[in-house]
Amino acid sequence: TTGAPSISDSSTTLESMEDNPDGGCHIYRNGYYRNGISVVEGILEVNIIQMMSIQMTESQAENALVDFVVTCQGSLPTDVCTVVSDPTCQVSKSVVCDPIVVTDECLLTVRRAFEEPGTYCINITLGDDTSQALASALISVNGGEPT
Repeated sequence: TTGAPSISDSSTTLESMEDNPDGGCHIYRNGYYRNGISVVEGILEVNIIQMMSIQMTESQAENALVDFVVTCQGSLPTDVCTVVSDPTCQVSKSVVCDPIVVTDECLLTVRRAFEEPGTYCINITLGDDTSQALASALISVNGGEPT
């Protein structure tokens, strides 16, 4: 079908539809179109600025707890995901995602448990509805301070 241009529109619009041998239908539109674009800032950068081992009692000694202090630039995140992998960052051992509430400044502490001593690759991802940003670190957990 072919339609005539609208009187209220100064641009010329031509629409045509045709059947295809593959059973589909394609619509071709020629003319001028207008649309708006919203640009959002997004999360621009994530940094792990500190890692601290949490002192535990002897009954809790099977899991080492480490706090990661994380900062970011840009928009405020709504969730945090942590991927713990082997030292080569190739084999994932665990993935934990949590919703977060950050109000003023992007500064948060992420606590994660490690079942046994060793060297791990840590990926911390902060995200919101429109963006994600990642920080990585290699950490050695030996029951004392992480390095």
